Amino acid sequence: MDSLRIAACQLNFHVGDLDGNRKKIIAAYQQAEAESADIAIFPELAVCGYPPEDLLLKSAFVKEVQKTLNVITAEVNSCVAVIGFVSGQEAAADPIKRTSNSAAICANGKIYGVYDKRALPDYGVFDEERYFTPGKGKAPIFEICGVNVGVTICEDIWLANGVINELATSGAQVILNLNASPYEQGKIFSRQNILQHRIKESKIPIVYVNQVGGQDELIFDGGSMAMDADGEIISSAPQFEESIMISDLELPKKTSSQSVIKIPLDPKTYEPPKGQIEKSPFLPLEPLSEIWKALCLATRDYVTKSSFTDVVIGLSGGIDSAIVAAVAADALGPDHVHTVALPSRFSSSHSIEDAALLAANLGCDHREIPIELAHKAFLDTLSESFSDFPEDTTEENLQSRIRGTILMALSNKFSWLVLTTGNKSELAVGYSTLYGDTAGAYAVIKDVWKTQVYDLALWKNSTSGNEIIPTSIIEKPPSAELRPDQFDEDSLPPYDVLDKLLRDIIEGDKVVSQLIQEGYEPDMVRHITRLVDLAEYKRRQSPIGPKISSKAFGRDRRVPIVNAYNRNTQ
Repeated sequence: MDSLRIAACQLNFHVGDLDGNRKKIIAAYQQAEAESADIAIFPELAVCGYPPEDLLLKSAFVKEVQKTLNVITAEVNSCVAVIGFVSGQEAAADPIKRTSNSAAICANGKIYGVYDKRALPDYGVFDEERYFTPGKGKAPIFEICGVNVGVTICEDIWLANGVINELATSGAQVILNLNASPYEQGKIFSRQNILQHRIKESKIPIVYVNQVGGQDELIFDGGSMAMDADGEIISSAPQFEESIMISDLELPKKTSSQSVIKIPLDPKTYEPPKGQIEKSPFLPLEPLSEIWKALCLATRDYVTKSSFTDVVIGLSGGIDSAIVAAVAADALGPDHVHTVALPSRFSSSHSIEDAALLAANLGCDHREIPIELAHKAFLDTLSESFSDFPEDTTEENLQSRIRGTILMALSNKFSWLVLTTGNKSELAVGYSTLYGDTAGAYAVIKDVWKTQVYDLALWKNSTSGNEIIPTSIIEKPPSAELRPDQFDEDSLPPYDVLDKLLRDIIEGDKVVSQLIQEGYEPDMVRHITRLVDLAEYKRRQSPIGPKISSKAFGRDRRVPIVNAYNRNTQ
């Protein structure tokens, strides 16, 4: 049988940092060379980072990407490098779609061929048809170390009887698949399933490389893997970490004589693989550990790639801000996390104490800034205008807006990035205050349901060996503490009931009539769906946050703010 040693370089790229990405690629390539790899493969659009979005509409950017690829190629020897980049198509009929999502096959200081991605996703968070022209014609096969190698990119592998089968039928003995596949809970198992389906169809091995890192709302979890012709995992890379996965593949003999692009080996630089790389089993993360690592990676990359070092968080003494602070401490280190208690006349003493205890447990800088004087000043200022009206949520929301102003002042003064603390359940029903608790740069738990927040708190304590998040925080009834004796369940169903309903509304796209037929209480359904609809304008103005579910608020879900479709009438 033929064999190849392949290095899958699972790296964390920075969109637009062409020089930084170049250095990462070359360093990983040199490590692959040191491991005597025959081929080093890199993720989709590795040179520019993924997704570059409207940077692709800048012709200067596209040219710089191609120049950077040429600089990288000059460093490539007989270990073949397969590198994701943006290729130009100046003669394309559509003046906007001048580019392709491509992979360059490089060796001996030159580019021997290019593969252009065939399948361009335009669903969910993807919008590739906006930017790219799909590849056309017969997909090339490259002969490397005597082995016929097919190259594909991400979505290509999700299509049955597509380019993978074409390559196998044309004589490919192995498929290399370059990816920038965003994370959502449990998606790594979906990827495994898809790879096994393509292997069952094509009967040849596949090596899958994915990037890792956070980019705005998206998280890339890595989880690269190599499967043999039986669909068994022979190598796997960890999730949420940079890694170079080395795999020794035993390949079926050639069955076709179709023309191939031969890549010669320079005898001065080529060294055949030595020894045998042991198989590395796939060890999946426990679900809550997976979510925690995803949130930490997303937070760390958003902060550091935005050139910040420190963050500030308003601590209410409640569960949401506690989880955000704990994630931030793990992501950045407690020395870079600053917490602030902002008590009003309605804040309970136990909430103030719980906030201080949490900060002490995390080892964060903590301060207390009472807002009573500011709140009174606002009420006095507005007293004449409000004199004929009873107090309502207006006065409650003033407290939140004062807190947001103070946090932003600290951010301006000390260059601390503000992390907001709203969860997905609250954002769904509009339990947030515009320009108050929504004021900030990054919403860490924006895609985490309230019930998941509690699960994460219990998981964090159980895996830490001590009580990081005080039990008193976990056990207290949820409350915004904006008026006396205020509790969330005064106006909402219990969160275990609410979250199930919200999942059906948000992630299942179900309407009132369907939900009632499924057994939900009609008045509750009408009330909650109305709240979800009314809050759309708020969600559009809230900061971005990491996507961990199949449908997150943001680019995943695009509901018109102004629309006449009323679910309550169905």
